[in-house]
Amino acid sequence: MGRFTLPRDVYFGAGAIDQLKTFKGSKAMVCVGGGSMKRFGFLDKVVDNLKEAGMEVQIFDGIEPDPSVTTVMRGAAAMTEFQPDWIVAIGGGSPIDAAKAMWVKYEYPDISFEDMCKVFGIPELRKKAHFCAISSTSGTATEVTAFAVITDYDKGIKYPMADFEITPDVAIVDPALAETMPPKLVAHTGMDAMTHAVEAYVSTVNCDFTDPLAIHAIEMIMDNLVKSYGGDMAARAAMHNAQCLAGMAFSNALLGIVHSMAHKTGAIFADYGAHIIHGAANAMYLPKVIAFNAKDPVAKKRYGVIADYMHLGGADDDEKVALLIKYLRGMNDDLNIPQCIRNYGANGLPAEVGFVPEDVFLERLPEIAKNAILDACTGSNPRIPTQEEMEKLFKCCYYDLEVDF
Repeated sequence: MGRFTLPRDVYFGAGAIDQLKTFKGSKAMVCVGGGSMKRFGFLDKVVDNLKEAGMEVQIFDGIEPDPSVTTVMRGAAAMTEFQPDWIVAIGGGSPIDAAKAMWVKYEYPDISFEDMCKVFGIPELRKKAHFCAISSTSGTATEVTAFAVITDYDKGIKYPMADFEITPDVAIVDPALAETMPPKLVAHTGMDAMTHAVEAYVSTVNCDFTDPLAIHAIEMIMDNLVKSYGGDMAARAAMHNAQCLAGMAFSNALLGIVHSMAHKTGAIFADYGAHIIHGAANAMYLPKVIAFNAKDPVAKKRYGVIADYMHLGGADDDEKVALLIKYLRGMNDDLNIPQCIRNYGANGLPAEVGFVPEDVFLERLPEIAKNAILDACTGSNPRIPTQEEMEKLFKCCYYDLEVDF
């Protein structure tokens, strides 16, 4: 038996944010990140709409990119004091992910962070509050997913939370918020969305309900991401929908080792000033993982189907996989994303001198590979790597080497 779970309501299109006026409740905690949502007036619009709905509103702000366990615990304490019956998270993936984790801790004050990270082990929510997510970026799709990613900076590891309980009750996908993204964020979140769709389609848990969502998302991203990066706002609006479709797919079909690898390298080099932005990591790793997974005949055929829908050509599946990899690498070039860790520089842009020192990478490689294999996303990858294979794969991603194993 399978399961397919989405938010009860997804409001999309221009003006969708105004649906907040129709919410029923007495208190709402609004969770937000830095200053962009306030600077562009969206935070005020959320607060005004909720007040028009008759709610008392409190703001929890300052949620950092790649939110920490500490921030989650602080936010949950604020919720415990305020006692909201609605949690409304607005912004990119970080404030929404953090608010999901706060929600769990708010409803179950005695739960440990380790228990929160047990895959599909979160107890029943909605005893205290319902959850609304309003996305401002076009990539994570956390507004419709059963996932959140929280960083333990003491360990330098990102931990994914996975449970249908944390799927939001309401998602608001209003393109006006996405118009404010700077080009670099458009690029990184867009390749995150592409990775979501590709990994969902080849996941071992794919099904008839997720495949159409993944394929259509890929087609839309192919048609619109580079144009959105160039400032085309019609393409930007299309990307906001495309990333949401990709999220619906992967929330139910799960992901693969591109995400396992990205989770375990994002913060591991932070002590050297190298924070590998999640979307950039996905963009660098995806072509290598496709080459690795394509050694599995079922995965190879499904990558071939993706290439067919993208009209890339190819006489057989081997050629189609090669053309798919070539296309994705070309997209990285068009978006000014480096092809490998060694060339990863400040702010995720290409650099002649890499941010991640080679000796540090090699020293930490065995532990990184071990943690990636243990990541929650690995189990649904079409090919499960050994420790040796994962280390070799990471080396290919560091040096931009061909994957031939």
